[in-house]
Amino acid sequence: MEKIVHVPLDTRAYDVVIGPDLVAEVGKRLAPLLTRPKVAVLTDETVAALHLEALRAGLAAEGIEMEALALPPGEATKGWPQFSRAVEWLLEKKVERGDIVIAFGGGVIGDLAGFAAAVLRRGVRFVQIPTSLLAQVDSSVGGKTGINAPQGKNLIGAFHQPAMVLADTAILGTLTKRDFLAGYGEVVKYGLLGDAEFFDWLEANAPAMAEGDMALRVEAVARSVQMKADIVVRDETEQGDRALLNLGHTFCHALEAATGYSDRLMHGEGVAIGCALAFELSARLGLCSQEDPSRVRAHLKAMGMKTDLADIPGDLPTAEELVEVMGQDKKVVDGQLRFILARGIGDAFVTSDVPEDKVLAVLQDALRQRA
Repeated sequence: MEKIVHVPLDTRAYDVVIGPDLVAEVGKRLAPLLTRPKVAVLTDETVAALHLEALRAGLAAEGIEMEALALPPGEATKGWPQFSRAVEWLLEKKVERGDIVIAFGGGVIGDLAGFAAAVLRRGVRFVQIPTSLLAQVDSSVGGKTGINAPQGKNLIGAFHQPAMVLADTAILGTLTKRDFLAGYGEVVKYGLLGDAEFFDWLEANAPAMAEGDMALRVEAVARSVQMKADIVVRDETEQGDRALLNLGHTFCHALEAATGYSDRLMHGEGVAIGCALAFELSARLGLCSQEDPSRVRAHLKAMGMKTDLADIPGDLPTAEELVEVMGQDKKVVDGQLRFILARGIGDAFVTSDVPEDKVLAVLQDALRQRA
């Protein structure tokens, strides 16, 4: 059932291994990369309680010693205080240039640990073992690492490719339904941005995948990772095509900031709502048919996901304030906000040519539905 996606980036090429029960084999997979039988693991308290002893056992099977630091769970960890704590701990543990740091957790841990590895001794290798669906299909692949600033998400970071990614699909069984579906927001994004056939496949198979069908989970993760890998190889540092991976993210990041990066809105939920808004905006600009946003929203609703601004609890800012927050996004170039829009399902493109009044109108109408 295992699948391997190779990411061919010259001297920084690596494999993404996808399948069940990979944590049990982690020692065997890692041993060829190690210069000495010792690793440092960064994780969070939730993942540590569930899976850290299994990771320790998988490493010990090959005689590899492990030391671990468990950080608090949640988006708030992805800032300077916990980052400094992680880097100083790695230095205390005398992690050397030839060693490997393991990022064992969801996207927050993967981003933070990857950035810590990137700056520690000017760069040590790290291995991603993503434990959430969102991290397996998105943040663990491609080498984007970083932390959040008060001014916005992921504004501090570096490109630092992992030495290997082990996506253990059995671990997904311990996710809450909400966490799994939030990750699905990033899966469906791949179909929407560049693979209409994959979106068709998801419409037919995603409900059974969400219920736990392991073969479908491996297939969905592998297809998502392959799409991301193809784009990353074409555009590693996001000068062009890689921006397509931000479909839904311009809206999403503004909504995350508006909800204080809190439990009110998980990242993948924001991506799903953002994709629906991006397709709505595309339809209003005459780029795609009105059936496309309707189909996107129907599928998200069928999966039991957040689909509209009305699904976000609590107060939200005005449409004008949301547009202002978008202006702080990393995707701003020469003061122009870049959007990823679509000519149809599976046909996204990047543009700065979006009238602000159209964006405002889409948000105003979406906010009106909350009333």
